[in-house]
Amino acid sequence: MKKVLGALLLSATIVSAFIAYSMYTNHFAKQTAAIEQKQAAKKAEKKAEKKKKPVLKVEDLTYQLKDSRTGQVMKEFKPVHYKDKDVYDQEIKQLASELAKGIDTPMQNIKMDANGSLTGGSKQIILKEAELVKNLQNLNTKQLDVKVPIYETAPNVTAASVQGIANVSLASYSTRFRPSDTNRNRNVQLSAEAINNVVLGPGDSFSYNQTVGERTVERGYQPAPEIINKQLVMGIGGGICQTSSTLFNAIDGAGLQVTARSHHSKHVGYVPAGRDATVSWGGPDFKFTNNKDYPVIIKAYANVNTGVLTVDVRTSQRSI
Repeated sequence: MKKVLGALLLSATIVSAFIAYSMYTNHFAKQTAAIEQKQAAKKAEKKAEKKKKPVLKVEDLTYQLKDSRTGQVMKEFKPVHYKDKDVYDQEIKQLASELAKGIDTPMQNIKMDANGSLTGGSKQIILKEAELVKNLQNLNTKQLDVKVPIYETAPNVTAASVQGIANVSLASYSTRFRPSDTNRNRNVQLSAEAINNVVLGPGDSFSYNQTVGERTVERGYQPAPEIINKQLVMGIGGGICQTSSTLFNAIDGAGLQVTARSHHSKHVGYVPAGRDATVSWGGPDFKFTNNKDYPVIIKAYANVNTGVLTVDVRTSQRSI
């Protein structure tokens, strides 16, 4: 009898345990299901929110182009063609070019007066177009400020560096003109005076048009023959190309670096073929850079009595 009761008790215990386990399992499954449902609901909610929020695109935004020197806004720009690479590249190159026209300023070189003192001079200002184009090609939706790279370079000349600067001639070149051609000679004389005593430190650049300035009657320039499209025509300032050509031969002989030079459309008689440097206001310019590690001074003399124009590039004895 005891054995029977023991067996019945064991069976009851097993059944109770099984029922309890089943109840626990069902409860846990319901809890797990509830958690999974909440997680699924949250995911669905987040997905819906993402669909509601618009995706920012570069072409939909407006960017501020800022001067790298001051941080001031120069222009607002909307890159509407950003996805069309060819069209967009053309657009931003044009934009960079237009901005540069309003910024780029050639260096105004320092001159030495009759007392040996330095006068004038102003810095070169350059907008690096290629760098700006690169910045505009790499726009993103998080940074709406675009740097416009503008660099300034002051003339590299000091009073100490030009001591004795006219002592030694690096190269000299002379050309001849007719003393009887008074109008043309006046133009040669004025342009020679404009470049006389210009001082260039190491790395300094020179622009003939910038240095001589616009050739106008108000500034004393006279009508004289000049070459345009292989024809001799009358123009204000005719003859100044003789000065630029004489200057070219002198600085070339001195070993300075020519950075811009154009030939006349017709041979000129005052220099050998191919040794000329034509210039015009708003057109061709003659430019060079002092690539030496010492300053040089340009001396220019136009003797209207003898009809001789001489340009001499000089420096100091201690610099050589």
